[in-house]
Amino acid sequence: MTHPFEIEQETTLPASPDEVWEAIATGPGIDSWFMGRNEVESREGGAAAMETGGHRQEATVTAYEPGKRFATRTATAEDGRFMAFEYLIEGRAVGSTVLRVVHSGLLGDDWQDEYDALRRGWPFHLHTLREYLAHFPGRRGAPVFAMALSGGQPPQQVRAALARGLSLPSPVVAGDVAHAQPAGLPPVDGEVTWSDEEHIEVRAADGLYTFHHSPGVVLMFHHLFGPHTGGAEAAWQQWLTGLLA
Repeated sequence: MTHPFEIEQETTLPASPDEVWEAIATGPGIDSWFMGRNEVESREGGAAAMETGGHRQEATVTAYEPGKRFATRTATAEDGRFMAFEYLIEGRAVGSTVLRVVHSGLLGDDWQDEYDALRRGWPFHLHTLREYLAHFPGRRGAPVFAMALSGGQPPQQVRAALARGLSLPSPVVAGDVAHAQPAGLPPVDGEVTWSDEEHIEVRAADGLYTFHHSPGVVLMFHHLFGPHTGGAEAAWQQWLTGLLA
């Protein structure tokens, strides 16, 4: 049985409406702060897609008003499930913009757990968007994805392994200094900008490094703005797999 849901979030961003539009309504812009590799056809009725770890989710652009409103909706599945995203942009004084996000649709049988995960995730994603606009304005990030199963390890053990891999104390708090050295890549030195029960985000000079752990799996969604992006996905996959071995 499906269950309707709606999540609404609002945030003030340190950017103009045009800069926010580029970040939320273009493929390269979405690549720079959200998940996966994204494509957007710049018109109402156009195609949009997100590919993450070999899984491709396609949608249709249902609203395209540059600088004001952007929306997409996936097709309705056989069981009735679908996802819809709406972004509403409002310019404010001194170069800031208010962004309102409405995520709605129909979820399946395990709707409560899925809804809770989506609800917890949006504040983190909007924080990443703010970090991108504040520290890497006008630049396009190369998305890096990695995933590893944590098996039967308890969440506390997985969290501790991530902290060790990033040379962080436990508990991890915003402001901590992180260091990591994936094989074949320059060292990553940065500052923790977000830490909760499921996420750690590190901002370095060359990118935003995001780590998400939930029961049984750890995901990484990095956004790299420096020159050393070739081989980065394979290197971070090796780093993560070795960390959880």
